[in-house]
Amino acid sequence: MTSPADILKQTFGYDIFRPLQQEVIQNVLARKDTLAVMPTGGGKSLCYQIPSLIFDGLTVVVSPLISLMKDQVEQLRAVGVPSLFINSTLSPQAYQESMDHVRNGEVKLLYVAPETLLTQRILSLLDSVQVDCLTIDEAHCISEWGHDFRPEYRQLVEVRKRFPKAVCLALTATATSRVRQDIRNTLKFSTTNEFVASFNRENLYIEVVRKREPVGQVIELLDRYKDQSGIIYCFSRRQVDELAAYLASKKYSARPYHAGLEDAERKTNQELFIRDDVQIIVATIAFGMGINKPNVRFVIHFDLPKSVESYYQEIGRAGRDGLPAFCTLLYSYSDVAKINYFIDQKEGDEKRVAIQHLNAIVSFAEDERTCRRKPLLNYFGESYEADNCSNCDNCTSAPTPLADITVYAQKFLSCVKRADEKFGAGHIVDILHGSKNEKVIRWGHDKLSTYGIGAELTKKQWMHIARQLLSMGYLKQEGEYHTLSLTARALESLKKREPVFGVVQEAERAKKDGKQKAGVEYNHALFALLRQKRKEMADADGVPPYVIFSDRTLTEMAAYYPQSRESLLKIAGVGQVKLSQYGDAFLDVIKSFSKKHELTEQLTRKKAVEGKSELGERTRIVGESFNDGATIQDLLERQGVTKGTILDHLTKYAMAGNKLRNGDNLQTATSATPEQQQITFAVFDESGTMYLKPVFDALNGALNYDELKILRLLYLIYKQGNTTP
Repeated sequence: MTSPADILKQTFGYDIFRPLQQEVIQNVLARKDTLAVMPTGGGKSLCYQIPSLIFDGLTVVVSPLISLMKDQVEQLRAVGVPSLFINSTLSPQAYQESMDHVRNGEVKLLYVAPETLLTQRILSLLDSVQVDCLTIDEAHCISEWGHDFRPEYRQLVEVRKRFPKAVCLALTATATSRVRQDIRNTLKFSTTNEFVASFNRENLYIEVVRKREPVGQVIELLDRYKDQSGIIYCFSRRQVDELAAYLASKKYSARPYHAGLEDAERKTNQELFIRDDVQIIVATIAFGMGINKPNVRFVIHFDLPKSVESYYQEIGRAGRDGLPAFCTLLYSYSDVAKINYFIDQKEGDEKRVAIQHLNAIVSFAEDERTCRRKPLLNYFGESYEADNCSNCDNCTSAPTPLADITVYAQKFLSCVKRADEKFGAGHIVDILHGSKNEKVIRWGHDKLSTYGIGAELTKKQWMHIARQLLSMGYLKQEGEYHTLSLTARALESLKKREPVFGVVQEAERAKKDGKQKAGVEYNHALFALLRQKRKEMADADGVPPYVIFSDRTLTEMAAYYPQSRESLLKIAGVGQVKLSQYGDAFLDVIKSFSKKHELTEQLTRKKAVEGKSELGERTRIVGESFNDGATIQDLLERQGVTKGTILDHLTKYAMAGNKLRNGDNLQTATSATPEQQQITFAVFDESGTMYLKPVFDALNGALNYDELKILRLLYLIYKQGNTTP
C-alpha cells in the first residue's frame, strides 16, 4: 500500500504534513470515526483526499456549497485524482453519466450537498458500491450552537447508520468546545478521536477601526493594498451592490457577490476573482466558504459580523499561502443595533444563542487593550500565552489610557437597581437621560432618584459604559430582552464606593443651545477655496475628494493658515506622502488668500505639540529614545517587540513630521550595498515611501522588508535635512 507521505509528495507535491494532518489521516485509515478542527488554510482537505486514494472503495464528501465542490473537483482532476460532484447544476444527462461513473467504480471521491445525499436516488446509488469513508465538511453546520446551523446536517446521522462500515470524518475550521461536543454527540463520536489544531493564524494582522466614514476608510485601505486580492464583507445585499458599484465607478477592480444575484453573474464574478482577473470581491457571508484562493491579501469587514465564529472563518480566507495578510473590522455600535433588530425577530433558543454570539463579537471589537489573539483564541478554548503578538492593532499601538469612571458606574448600577433589575441597557440610559418616552412614564421611572442624572454623557457613551460593566463582571445580562441585573461584585462596589476604571468613548460634541459649535473655528471662505482645489485634484486623479484630504484637514488649514511645508505637516491628516503629492498646491491657495486678507500663520507651538501627541505613546517614546542615542537593538530589547515593529514606530514618528537624528545608527544597521541604496532612493524619489514592494521588486528580492524599512528611514532623514542621499 502506498503510504500517505508518498501520496503527499507524488500526487499533491508537498514535502511535509501540516500540523495534525498526519495524525488525522492515520486515525481515519485505522477506521476510527474522527472529528478534526483545523483553521482555514490548515489543510483539512488532504485529511480525506489522501485516505481516499488508499481505501479500495468510495469516499463521499458532504459539502454545503456548490462552488466548493467545483473548486475541489477541478483541483483534484488537475493532479490526476478521479473525482466528481453531483448536484442540481448538472443537466439530466450529466447527472446520469456521473451516477454511472460512480456505479462502475471509476470514482474515488464524490462530492454532494447534504440535501442531495439525503435523496433516495443517491442513497440507492451508494447502496450499490463500497463506501469506505463519509466525510462531513463544514461540520459546525450540524450544531445548533454553531454560527451556521443547517437542519439537513442533523439528518446525516441516518446516513451513517445506513453505511456502518464506512469511517466518518467530520471537519470544520470553527468550533467552540460546546459545538464540538454537539457534533460528537450527534454523530456518536468518542472524545479520544478528536483533533484540534491551533486556531492561531500568525500571519494575519488583525485590527478593529472605529467606523466613521466607512466608504472613505475602505478607499484608504484599498489604496494601502493596491493591486492585491481582497474581500470586503457587508451585512446586506443592498450594501454589497452599492459599495461594489461605487468602487467600480472609481476604477477599482471590484465585483459584487451575494445570493440575490443571478446564478450566471454570481458564478462569473467568483471565477474572475479566483483567476485574478478581478482584484476585489464585495460580498455577503454567502461568499468564501471553501474558496481555495491562496493569495487573498486582505479582508475588510464593512459591517460587524454576527458572531466570533463568522468573523474568524471570514478572516481565515486571507493569507492561506502563509504570507502576511491584513484583516480590518470597521466597528460602530450602530451595527450592533442593526443585528439586534434581526435577533428580536427570533424566538426561544435561537434568539438566546444569537444574543450570546453578538455579545461575544462586541466584547472582542471593543477591547482596545488586550492582544486581539487572546479573546479570539480563548473563544475556541485555546489559551494564548504571549503578552504581545506584534501582529494586531492592540499590540502595535499604545494602550488606550484608562479613566476613572467610578461616578458613571455608580450612576448606571444604581439606576439598574432602582428599576428593579427588570430592563435592558437602552431603557436604563433613557432613565439616566431624563427621557419622557412612553415606556419610562408608564413604569413611573421618571420618579426615580436616578432620573435625568446622566445628561453629561451621550446615549452612545452610556451604552459603552454598560458594555464595560458587563465585561468587568459588575452586571449580568439574561433572557431575550437583554435584562440587566447586578452581580455580587457590583453590590460590594456600590457599598464600598470602590474606584472603577474604564474608557469613556469619544463622542461628537453636542449642541446645547445652538451657539456652541463643534470643532475649531475656521475661515469659511478659505475652506471653500480649499474644497474647490481638492475637487479639481480629485477629478484629475480620478479619486473621491476625501482621498486627497479630509474635511477635518481642510478646516485646520483654514483655521491655522500654515505658510510652509514644515507647518503643513503639523496639520492633522498631512503626512510626508501627501505633503509631497499635494502640499505645494494647497500652500499656494493658503498663501494667496492670506496675502490678500493680511492673515498670518496661527500654528502656535502648543498646536504643534498637540499634533504630535496624536501619535501613539509607544511611537513617541521609541522616536525620542532613538534621537537620544538608542540603537535599534536597544529599542527592541526595551520594548520586547520585533525589529520590524521598532522600524514601523520610527517610520510613523518621522512621517508625522518629527525629525529623526542619528542616521549613523541606521547606516550601521543595514547590510545594503551602496548600489542597492542608490537604487532604493531612486525608487522612493519616483514612487514615494508609502509602499516597499516597488523597491523589493527593483532589487529582485535581494533585501528583506526589515532592510527596506531601514533604508526608508535613511531616506526620510536625508529628506528632512534637505540633503541628497
